[in-house]
Amino acid sequence: MPPDPGKLQALRSSGTLNPRPENVRHPRFTDTEFFDPHDLVQLKYESLRAIETDGQPLAQAAVEFGLSRPTIYQARQAFQAAGLEGLFPHKRGPKRAHKLTPEVRQYLEQSSASQPDLKAAELARQVHQRFGVQVHPRTLEKALHKAKRGRPTPPPHQP
Repeated sequence: MPPDPGKLQALRSSGTLNPRPENVRHPRFTDTEFFDPHDLVQLKYESLRAIETDGQPLAQAAVEFGLSRPTIYQARQAFQAAGLEGLFPHKRGPKRAHKLTPEVRQYLEQSSASQPDLKAAELARQVHQRFGVQVHPRTLEKALHKAKRGRPTPPPHQP
């Protein structure tokens, strides 16, 4: 039975789509619909279960579940540290607004207060010129809107 396109999209968007489902050889994943070779979290969990409860050698589990040995070692460590949640991928990309430092935010607020008619595109140009940071005008608009709603800007970092 072909994989459900909706499920594949959900796995892809969550970062849990196995890029090589054709490498999975374990009978559970080839004989039943419940075990899905496209589901990377399920593969990691089942490989760990096979090693820990069935006593399967790690190298054999790697081959049967289509995973590398380093992937299984990492999964084991993550599972021991955080349980099932540890098998899910961590959020990729920046964790916060890394371009809008407290110094840049303070400059934005001061500039918009002293020049209320200043357009975001011009403000972006000024930020780039002064701080060497390229920020989209819409990002600046959002930051100023948040500041106006009462979210205080942290003070600039003092070395």
